[in-house]
Formats: sequence, C-alpha cells, structure tokens
Amino acid sequence: MKKFLSYFAGTIMLLIAIAYITDYDYILKGVRVVYFTGHTTAFIDDAKYFENDTVAAATNPQPWPTHTNYNSIQPTPTLSKINTELGTVAFVIIKNDSVWYEKYADGYSASSQTNSFSMAKSITTALLGKAIKDGFIKSLEQPVRDFYPSFDNFEMTVGDLSSMSSGLNWDESYTSPFSVTARSYYDDNLAETILGLKVTETPGKSFKYLSGNTELLGMVIQKATGKPISKYLEERFFQPMGFEHPALWQVDDAENRLAKTYCCIASNAKDFARFGKLFKDFGNFNGTKLLDSSFVAKTIRPRFADSPEYGYGFWLSNHLNKEIFIMRGILGQYVITIPQDDLIIVRLGHQRGGRSGKPFSDDFYVYVEEAYKMLGEK
Repeated sequence: MKKFLSYFAGTIMLLIAIAYITDYDYILKGVRVVYFTGHTTAFIDDAKYFENDTVAAATNPQPWPTHTNYNSIQPTPTLSKINTELGTVAFVIIKNDSVWYEKYADGYSASSQTNSFSMAKSITTALLGKAIKDGFIKSLEQPVRDFYPSFDNFEMTVGDLSSMSSGLNWDESYTSPFSVTARSYYDDNLAETILGLKVTETPGKSFKYLSGNTELLGMVIQKATGKPISKYLEERFFQPMGFEHPALWQVDDAENRLAKTYCCIASNAKDFARFGKLFKDFGNFNGTKLLDSSFVAKTIRPRFADSPEYGYGFWLSNHLNKEIFIMRGILGQYVITIPQDDLIIVRLGHQRGGRSGKPFSDDFYVYVEEAYKMLGEK
C-alpha cells in the first residue's frame, strides 16, 4: 500500500511538473476552481475564485420604479416548473420601465452578484459605441491593426470583432481543457493568448461565434481609452445610468489585471436590465444621451442575411413575431428586450435548457411565452 501511495504521489507530482513546463498549469487552476468546489463546469458564483476589478455603484442611484401591478400575478405553472428544474435564481419582468414582477430563489436576492458569462459581450459592444462617441475610436470600420499592428495581414475591423466575423483561429470549445477557451478562462496572461491568434479566414464576410473576438475588442477599447475597461464602464455607464449596486469584472491575474471582456461581469438582474433599457431607447437613458442612435440601431439588427440571429454584440430573435434583442450567457443568463411592447425579461440561474435545433436553447422560448401569458398579452 505504501509503495502504491508513493507511486501515486510521484505520478501526481510529475504531472504537475509537466503542466508547468508545457505552460498548461492553468488546467490545475481549473480543476481547483471547478471540481474541488463540487462543480463540473463554470458556475455563477465563481467570481470569488478569481481576481476582480470592482465597478462602483452610482453615487446617485436610480432605482427602477415599481409598477402599479407589481407582483400581482403569480408565475404560470410552466414557468414555475422550468425555473425550479433549471435553478433560476432571479426572474424579473420590467414593463413600461417599471418592475412588474420579480422573484429570487435559493438564497439569492435583488443585490446578489452572479456571473453574467457572455452577457458581458453586449456590454463590451456598448463600451465600443461609447468609445466611438467619445472619439477614442473612429468608427466600426477602424482597423484593429491601428491598435495592435500584429493583426495587419487582413483588414479586420473593430466592427468585425463585435459582429463575430473576425476570421480569427479561435476554438470555441467548452469541453476540452486544452482549448484556447479554457486557457483564457483560467490562465494568468490573457493578452499573450489573444495576441497569439492568427487571422485565417477573410474578416467581415460571415458570422462565426468566437469569444476571442470580444476579448480582443475589449483590449482595443482599453488601449484606445487609456484606462482599465472596468473604470471606463463605471464612468460612462454605471454613474450616469444610476446603477444601484457595485459589480465585479474578472481579470486574468493580480499583476496584469486584463478584464475578461468576453464574459464574467458579476451583477444582479435589475442592474443588468439597464442595458436592455439603454438599447431599447436607442442610446438614451432617462433623458441622458449616452450612445448614438445610429450605432444602437445597427447593433440590434442582423449584420449578415444568412445569420439573422446575431447583430453586433447582441443575439436576435423574432419569436412570436416580435423583434427581440438579447444579452445571453452560457448557463441561461438572459436580458430579453422587446421594444415594441416596452418589455424587458431578465433570467439568471444555474443551468440552461436543452437544444432543439433552434438558435436558442428551449428555455429562452418558455421565458418569453410565459411572461406574455402572465401579462395577459399576446
């Protein structure tokens, strides 16, 4: 037995040494953060296991008004069932810019900070629009090489990064520990990973969802503005939009502090909903013009005819014959905005539903349909 334990310990030490030698030591962090905490994948409360920048709440918060019919209707049986099955921790319906319904579960509250995952991509695109409005970036057509000369072999633009048409050789794999996606999530030098990418397809021609696009976009915005992107978010959006609570934005490590702009802003349902309102109102927020309306209009429309499910940083849907734009995270995080009915639906939780060959997982359609049933609208 002692010989076996000695052999086993020696094998583990050898594997750890190999991981460090071959620059795969980030896998060890992944194992520690995920499996040693009882999970099998990334989870909504993982911010505490990473370094984070804090995005301060507004000095003059603007709470959402409460609707006259606030929480007067119970969720439908179908909605209750799926929320229980998928571990929904926050479900909020905002009608006519007032909170019509909200419910929290499993010990979470209106102020709980949970990981947004790829909903952060929409926020990064909002920051792109702000950087263009502020004059730090010329337009959606400005070449990335103006900021990072290593990407000089094709006319890849900042708009290509936002619309997922960069042509970069990123592997959007969520299962392999050796993928660039896993490395970017757990490694301590994110810039090195991103700047090692190559353009292998012609940019600006077709949609291909790659998280590396948004990370490079965040790096461009940070370089253009000359300040940490979390600080730019705080100054340009959190303060004027009256965010009630601080948020966390994961960074790669304590030394580099490069934000993971493709994911990982931890905040709450009603503060996330503010971005739905901002884009619903074409860049205005309670009378303050924060984004150009032409930019907003472009982001929430398809860029490519053969990929109508995506614009610039936002997912798109015409479910129930509604024009819908969506912030979406991998575990079923949603800010669903339906401008024609002045409606915002936010869902945060532990899991998403299965896929039936549609652009969205099945739970997305349930959330929309059941919210309309609760509202008594079609």
